Amino acid sequence: MRVKPGSEKWGAGPTIVALQQKEEWTYGVLANHLSRCAGDDDRSDVNSTFVQPFLSCTTHTALTITLNSETPYDWEGEAWTVPINLQVSQILKLEGHPVSLGAGFRHCAESPVGGPEWGPRLILTFLFPT
Repeated sequence: MRVKPGSEKWGAGPTIVALQQKEEWTYGVLANHLSRCAGDDDRSDVNSTFVQPFLSCTTHTALTITLNSETPYDWEGEAWTVPINLQVSQILKLEGHPVSLGAGFRHCAESPVGGPEWGPRLILTFLFPT
């Protein structure tokens, strides 16, 4: 569950992920849909779908190149945002601890009026291998 910013409503819904890994390639899709399940009736409803298709290639040196989209659709406002993300990351050890460092670029193929057009992305992921 999560609250849509400013809606003062709770939402819930199904999430699914499907992926395939073949050698250095990983591809698939993550999707979910949230609908209002509680909150003030005087506030706008929560009714949104999120789709994230992805494709990545990881080299033998742990360098990963990823192309994906993180696309939400607001059914109430009838508005898409369709960013296309290209990013590169590398697994390194900092003071003996593995981390993934990366950078990327986002271009919005579609966004509502006043929405984003492009943007940079910096990535720092702490890894905890078992």
